[in-house]
This record gives sequence, structure tokens and C-alpha cells, in this order.
Amino acid sequence: MNYPPKHHQDNDKLHLIEVIKTYPLATIISVKDNVPLVTHLPLIYRESDGKLVGHIDIYNPQAKLLKDNKDITIIFSGPQCYISPSIYTTTQLPTWNYVKVHLTGTVIKIESDEALKQSLITMTEFLEAPDHKYVLEPDNPRLDANLSYIKMFEITIDTWEGKFKLSQDKKPKDIENARNELLRANQESIKAFLDNIF
Repeated sequence: MNYPPKHHQDNDKLHLIEVIKTYPLATIISVKDNVPLVTHLPLIYRESDGKLVGHIDIYNPQAKLLKDNKDITIIFSGPQCYISPSIYTTTQLPTWNYVKVHLTGTVIKIESDEALKQSLITMTEFLEAPDHKYVLEPDNPRLDANLSYIKMFEITIDTWEGKFKLSQDKKPKDIENARNELLRANQESIKAFLDNIF
């Protein structure tokens, strides 16, 4: 039996890439001596070869595992929220809707300072889109001063899995209601959360 059910799986690679591009903060999982190490880092999908590119602080314990074609698991998380039965036009039970992309692959370390520098510039350019209010210049002295504290790595993706639980098994009106609830709940919950902690 497939899990999640087929109607909650999305194997369209273009959809999965769109999640990666829109929500680039990844959960990166490595295992050493049967103990998982988990780090949250932005990863950029490189169109030219389909690899993920990232950077990690040399003092992060996981940095030592991001090399030598070691196995790695990556999770990208899209929007998510609780879905109350009250939003449906039909009788339902409470549930949770979400968008997730699970990837497995192998990782190598890139040793070149020039490649690292260009990669940091490229990532900044991607993350600053579309307004590009900040440009990381190649001659930025802070950039050069920090290169020795950052390691670059590339991930070759072996498996792709999309887990899109969006009430696809419901009637069209209920699917639309669940979509609207996802939009509403994410906007309101982010505001409420930030109001509570800041």
C-alpha cells in the first residue's frame, strides 16, 4: 500500500521544483553512528544540472558529513494548516493539510573558494528576487573575510517524493474551501505568532 494515498502524492517534478524554489529553507538530515543530525539551511536548485547547492558554517557538526558522496535526506516544507470540518459543505473529520517535498541523494564538498564566493553571490541574487534591493558584490571585504568559515556543498538528488495533502479527495467546493483556508490560516497564524513573540 502506498502512503500517503495516491491522491496525496505529487510526482510532477516541475511541481516539486516549484516548492523548492518558493520555500528554499530545507531540513537537511544526515546520520552518523545511527544518530540523525539535522540542520535548516536554504538550498538553491541549479537548473543547469538539477543539483541542490548550499553553504554551511564550519562549526556546525553536520558540516563534517556533507562530503564524500554521503547519503542525505532533504525536506522542503510549503504551506500547512489545520482544516476544520466547519469549512466544508459536506460532513468531514478534522485534518491537517500540507505541502512537503522529500528528497534523498548524495552530497559532496566543494573546496574552491572562487566557487564558494560565486555561489554565495548567486544565492543572494536568487533570494533577493524580484526586487534585488541588495547585491552581494564580489569585492565585498566582509565576503572575503568570511569565506574560510563557510563550506559549500552540492547534492545530487536520487529520489523525489511530493506529499501534497490538499483535500484532493473532497468535492470541488470543499477543495476550494480548503485552499482558501490554507491561504487565510497561514496569513493570520504568521501575524499572530509574530505579534506574540515580538
